[in-house]
Amino acid sequence: MNDALANDSTFMTATRLAAAIRERRISAGEAMEAQLARIALVNPLINAIVTLDEAAARAGAKAADMAIARGDAVGPLHGVPITLKDGHATAGMRTTVGLTAWADHIPTTDSTIAARLRKAGAIIIGKTNVPPRLRDLQTWNPIFGRTLNPWDVARTPGGSSGGAAAAVAAGLVPLEIGSDAGGSIRVPAHFCGIYGFKPTEATVPITGSYGDPPDMPRSFRLLLGIGPLARDVDDLILAHRIIAGADGLDTEVPPVALEEGPEPPLDRLRVAWAPTFPRVPVALDIADAIAGFAAVIEAGGARVGQALPSHDFAAERALFSDLITWYSQVFQLPRDASPSLSAYIEALNQRDEFIFAWERFFDDWDVLVCPVTICTAFLHREMGVPIPVDGVETPYWAALSHACRFNLTGHPVAVIPIGLDREGLPIGVQLVGRRHADLRLLAIARALARLTDGFVRPPGL
Repeated sequence: MNDALANDSTFMTATRLAAAIRERRISAGEAMEAQLARIALVNPLINAIVTLDEAAARAGAKAADMAIARGDAVGPLHGVPITLKDGHATAGMRTTVGLTAWADHIPTTDSTIAARLRKAGAIIIGKTNVPPRLRDLQTWNPIFGRTLNPWDVARTPGGSSGGAAAAVAAGLVPLEIGSDAGGSIRVPAHFCGIYGFKPTEATVPITGSYGDPPDMPRSFRLLLGIGPLARDVDDLILAHRIIAGADGLDTEVPPVALEEGPEPPLDRLRVAWAPTFPRVPVALDIADAIAGFAAVIEAGGARVGQALPSHDFAAERALFSDLITWYSQVFQLPRDASPSLSAYIEALNQRDEFIFAWERFFDDWDVLVCPVTICTAFLHREMGVPIPVDGVETPYWAALSHACRFNLTGHPVAVIPIGLDREGLPIGVQLVGRRHADLRLLAIARALARLTDGFVRPPGL
C-alpha cells in the first residue's frame, strides 16, 4: 500500500474503507495502524477518545485479515475501526456514562448496538467522551475532562455526543453511534461539520445503552433515540440498517421491517424550509445559509416553500421541558414533587396532538429543512451560562429549541453540513421527515447532500 493511500484511509468513509478491505486494496491491519497513528497524533489535541484498547484493536484487525484470507463471508463493516459513545456498554471495555462512581465500570456484556456492530465486522477500539449522565450541550466530565472542537479548540463540539462527533470530524474513526434525547446527536454533528441521524423513536433498541447509571431502572420510555454519526449519508444508511430493529429485550421496539427508501429525483420532492421557529432566535448566518440552500434545492427542480405547522411552538417546547425533567429526575425527586399519573397522561395526550400536527404537515411536504440550533459552535463555558447569538445573550437551554421538539414527537431527523459561517465554523441543517419513514428520509438526505460540498476536513487537521 502506498503512503498516499495510508494517509487517505483515515478519512475514508466506513463504507469505502470496508470495501477496500474486502477487495484487498488495503489490509485491515494497515488501516488499523493508520488509524491508531492518527489517534496518537490528534487525540491529545481534542480529547475525543477517552478509552482506547490498542491491543484489542490490533488483534481484531489481524482476525479480520485472516478471515479475508480464508475467503470467509464477511459483514458490511468488516475490519473497520470504530469507537462508541461512552454510554453504550462494551464487554471488557470501560463504560462510565461520565460519572466518577462508574469510572472503573467494565461491563460483562455488550449493548445491543455494540453486539450488532461487531457482528457486522466492525472493530470497537475505544470509547468517546460524554458529559455526566449524558446531560449537557457540551462535553466535559470529572473523569476525563473537556473535549474540544476540531474546528476551533476554544469551542465546544457539542454534547452529549461531543466526543463522538469530534472523533469522526478529526478522522480518528469513520463512524460512531450516539444517543439523542434533546439534540445530542444533531447538535454535535452541526458543530463539527459532519452527518448525523436520530431515528424514529423506538426504532433502535437501547438495551445496554445507558441514559442513566447502569445500576438504575430504565427511565427514558420516550424522547431517547440512538443513531449514527459519520462523514457521509451512505454511512448513516448502512449503520442504521445494522443497528435498527427489535432485539427481543427492549420491549418498546416492535419487530417491524425497515421500509425501503430509494433516492427520489429532485423534481418529485416537496421541500419545506424555515429559517427558525416562532420566537426562537437563530444566528443570521444560519438563517441565510438555510435560505440559500432552499434556493439551490429549488433550482435543482424540487417544489420548495417556506412553511411550518400552525400549532403552538412555545407550548411544544414547554412540554418537552416537562417530560425531559420528569424522566431525568424521576429517581432524584421527592415523591411529593413528582408529577401525578394524571398529569403525565395529560402530557402524553398533548404530545399526541403535536405528533398529529407534524404528521398532517408531512402530508403536504416530504421533508422540512430547518436549523439544528441557535448558533454555530460556541466558546467553552460553564453549564447554564448564556450563549451569545449575534451579540445577544440567549438562555443556555434555548439552544435545544430547534432540535428537542422532534424528540418530543419522535420524528426522524438527519443532519447534513451545508457550509460555513463568517468565522469559518460549520453550519448543518436538520432534515425532518414523517415518522417511521427513516430510510426514505435518509434517501432524501442523500439527494439533498449532493447539492452541497459535503464533509470538509477541519483546517489544520
